[in-house]
Amino acid sequence: KFTAGGLSDALSDADPQKENQSGVPAKALSQEAEKAARAANTFIDRVTKILKDSPNANTVLLRGFSGFPSLPTMNELYKIDAAAVANYPMYKGLAKLVGMEILDVGPNVSDLFDALEKHYKDHDFFYVHLKKTDSAGEDGNFEAKKEAIEEADRYIPRLLALKPEVLVVTSDHSTPSLLKSHSWHPNPFLLFSKTSQPDDVARFSEKECSQGFLGRFQATYAMPLMLAHAGKLKKFGA
Repeated sequence: KFTAGGLSDALSDADPQKENQSGVPAKALSQEAEKAARAANTFIDRVTKILKDSPNANTVLLRGFSGFPSLPTMNELYKIDAAAVANYPMYKGLAKLVGMEILDVGPNVSDLFDALEKHYKDHDFFYVHLKKTDSAGEDGNFEAKKEAIEEADRYIPRLLALKPEVLVVTSDHSTPSLLKSHSWHPNPFLLFSKTSQPDDVARFSEKECSQGFLGRFQATYAMPLMLAHAGKLKKFGA
């Protein structure tokens, strides 16, 4: 976090996005960002010197530079008390930006569901994030990705035992192991509630869900759908 005045977030990533590559400096994408670029590169140089003999990590990679955005909270937008159950730092940060309470969890998938069960009566919306599938996809490891999905599947009975009024299973992007990166492919979306209309889809996969009742829609429609099935939307003009 850089806190000096006069900083701009118009910077290129200081990350080569490939293994066994030398680091790349952040570059100013506008004249106003020159000061921020110098600050970022000075920080990288100093950290690299400190970590040069570390066996675990010998530098730091910075990407996705951004100023602190002014966003409405989940409560302000949707009148819900939301909590995030995640063990990967970036998703905790994203959740915090929109006003979710960040629950303390350990590093394992089981820790996510332990925290969900422990705090289930404390909030009315839970964002549960699993990272392993994405990591395996970026490594190009199909078997590890499959195993990560199967591991998550084993916790479904514990999730259903909580009897959520609305349950959604989806993802924020695709990470095919063939590409070893994020991609443009559509994501499967499952929504279950007492008011959901069943269709003929019997398996949760990209191919099967493309035939589902909801069809393909933009992600911005996901929250209104969830709120509608939770009975939290009012009719307008009718």
